[in-house]
Amino acid sequence: MKKIIIGIHGLKNKPPREILESWWEKSIIEGFQKNGLPELDFQFELVYWADLNYEKPLDPQITDKNDSLFLEHPYVPAAEIEESYEDHNFKRKVLDKVETGLDKLFLHEKGIGGLEAIVDLAIRRKFIDLDIYYHGKCRINEQQIAKNAFRNRLAEVLKKHKRKKVLLITHSMGSIISYDALTQVIPAIKIDTIISAGSPLGLPIILKKILTEQRHKVDKDSKPSTPQNIRKAWYNFSDLNDKIALNYNLADDYSANTRGIVPQDIIVNNNYEYNGQKNPHKIYGYLRSSQMAEVIYNFLKRKENFFSRVFQKAGLT
Repeated sequence: MKKIIIGIHGLKNKPPREILESWWEKSIIEGFQKNGLPELDFQFELVYWADLNYEKPLDPQITDKNDSLFLEHPYVPAAEIEESYEDHNFKRKVLDKVETGLDKLFLHEKGIGGLEAIVDLAIRRKFIDLDIYYHGKCRINEQQIAKNAFRNRLAEVLKKHKRKKVLLITHSMGSIISYDALTQVIPAIKIDTIISAGSPLGLPIILKKILTEQRHKVDKDSKPSTPQNIRKAWYNFSDLNDKIALNYNLADDYSANTRGIVPQDIIVNNNYEYNGQKNPHKIYGYLRSSQMAEVIYNFLKRKENFFSRVFQKAGLT
C-alpha cells in the first residue's frame, strides 16, 4: 500500500501554499539529514486553509516590517550549534500545576463566574483564526461557516488519499481542525498515524468546546476519546517553552479509542531561530527534531506483513 504524509498548518496568515509546502518538505528532509537517518523518498501534501481567512498570503519578498504581508518567520535551516542538555523536571512540575488549576476553573458544566467569557474575549483579540473557527464565518466568503470550511478542506484531501497509508502531521490550530474533522466529519477515513505538534488540544477551554460539541458531560473527569479512525499511533510533540502547547501532555486528557490508542507525549527541543530570535512554536523546528524525524522515518520504512496487506485490502483493519 502506498504511503503519504499529509500536513495541516496552524494559526495566522501564511506564505503561498506552494512555498509553505516546500518549507515543510525541506524541514522533514533536514530532520533526516541532521539526525543521521537515511533520506527516504516520500509523497507530501499540505492542507492549506489560510486562504479561507486571508485575502492575500504573506510575501517573503517584502522587507517592510510594518507591511501587513510581511513574513516574520520564514523557513531557515537550523544553526550549526551544539544543543545543550536541558533539565525539564522543574518546568514540567510548574506546567503540571498550571494545568491542574486551569482544569478546576474551566472543566465545570456551568463554568466559573464569567471566566470563560473573559478567556473567549482574549482568544478573540489574540487568536483571530481560532475565534472565527468557533464563532464565525470565513472572512473571505461569509457564506461559509468557518468551522465547516476548515474541516472540509482537510476532509477533501484525506478522502482523496483514503486508499493510502496516511501519516497526518498537525500543527497548532491544525490539530484542533484535525481532531474535529476526524471525529465529526470523516470518522470512517482511516489514519495510520497522527502527529500533533505545538498543539492547544490540552487547554481546558478547548477540551470544554470539544466535549460540548460531542454532547458529553463537562467536568474534570470527562475525557474526549482518541479518534476511532486512528489505527496505529498518536504522537504529541511539545517544546516546554511553546506557549501554545501550555498543556504539553495530552495523555491524561484523552481516553483510548477501541484499539487502545492514546496520545504519546514527547518533549522536544524546537530549535527554530531567525535573526537571533527563537520561536519554539514554529513547525520547522518540530519537523526536524530528532524525535519527530525518527517517527516519520519509521512510518516510511515500516513494512506490512502478508496478512496485514490482505486484511487491509478486505477493509478489516
